[in-house]
Amino acid sequence: MSRIWKHNGLSIVAFTLFLLFWGAQSWAGFLDHNDDAREHHQPTVTYGQYLQSGDFWESAGENWESEFLQMAAFVVLTAVLHQRGSAESNKLPDEPGAQEEKQQEEDSVHHPRPDAPGPVRRGGWQLGLYAHSLSTALALLFVLSMTVHALGGTAAYNEERQEHGEEPVTVAQFVTSARFWSQSLENWQSEFLAVGSMVVLTIFLRERHSAESKPVGAPHAETGK
Repeated sequence: MSRIWKHNGLSIVAFTLFLLFWGAQSWAGFLDHNDDAREHHQPTVTYGQYLQSGDFWESAGENWESEFLQMAAFVVLTAVLHQRGSAESNKLPDEPGAQEEKQQEEDSVHHPRPDAPGPVRRGGWQLGLYAHSLSTALALLFVLSMTVHALGGTAAYNEERQEHGEEPVTVAQFVTSARFWSQSLENWQSEFLAVGSMVVLTIFLRERHSAESKPVGAPHAETGK
């Protein structure tokens, strides 16, 4: 058990916190949903019914889509753009060691080690796919999360319309509505605010021993990665 914790502690804690906060969010959302129902003299639901409702999946989907959009964009942008001094940026081409690191990466692809990932050792189209597998996976997760948001949001929106005696809308109609894009853009802007803040703050600030920070004694102009 100690070996598992030593090698996987970061992911274990991250996913444990995710489940704890998601569970807390679902319970708070359940209480809020029923409070709103009582105010409008509507029937309340059980916790299990709430977990199957459009309200729950709408809120989950819209948050997940913004997170995966942020990560996918960050992975791609940091591959082609730079920020001098930031711990979140690759070294600029004119910085000491930048060309050596690039050459080492090229060598690791063209002359793979025995323990290199399978697609790298096999080369060809498998290597081509694997070379961009991270951004591809994040983009697919973004699309999946956006689908959850769209389906859950449509269900929640139609529940509201039914209460007011209005006709239901299709998923396509909901996705083109102001409500859908207001929810999405509200989250997207906050994600890129966080990314931009992290990029700039790591130029001047430090966190000892963190992989997201430059060494405490590193000069501000030194790029981290």
